[in-house]
Amino acid sequence: MKPQKSAAPKAASEIQLIARAQQGNEEAFAALFEAHKRRVYSLCLRMTENTAEAEDLTQEAFLQLFRKISTFRGESAFSTWLHRLAVNVVLMRLRKKGLQQVSLDDVDTSQDEPVKRDYGDDDRRLTRSVDRIGLERAIAELPQGYRTVFVLHDIEGYEHNEIAEIMQCSVGNSKSQLHKARMRLREWLRQKQSKEPSGATVPMDQALGER
Repeated sequence: MKPQKSAAPKAASEIQLIARAQQGNEEAFAALFEAHKRRVYSLCLRMTENTAEAEDLTQEAFLQLFRKISTFRGESAFSTWLHRLAVNVVLMRLRKKGLQQVSLDDVDTSQDEPVKRDYGDDDRRLTRSVDRIGLERAIAELPQGYRTVFVLHDIEGYEHNEIAEIMQCSVGNSKSQLHKARMRLREWLRQKQSKEPSGATVPMDQALGER
């Protein structure tokens, strides 16, 4: 029986790659690109819903990384720092295009208490059958602020403290945006169920990739 490999060497290896990339080593930067490109692309694609634009934004994010990697101080995980950079690149592009957004500072003051996870019994009865394509369309129609937090939390699997770090907002803001995004999606699901007959569907938690 082979002993389990420790995650420590991998972490140490990445730290070494970062240090070498900060010194201008192109091979180290290329290795970081290969290690993180899929996750960054996935993030860009979820935020834009456009494959060509996601590819372009992924390249732009790594161009920004090349320019700014010397400023990484290790105060957060490298992946969190990189994804914050990528999110900023996407949001900057969307602002230039003038797409609908909701500011992360536009917080419902009634949500001072922690917002609990909102897929309860009523939601499960309501959304037991949701087609994946339709749900993706509904997510794409969310205002950008809501969609960004929804994608980061419910699809990419980030915790609220990590999202707050990426988005440079408070944990309360992140929870509020996620709550509002889910409310919008629930309303869409209610309307969909009232208009369409049941068909080939998948469970809600599977469709969302809920963790």
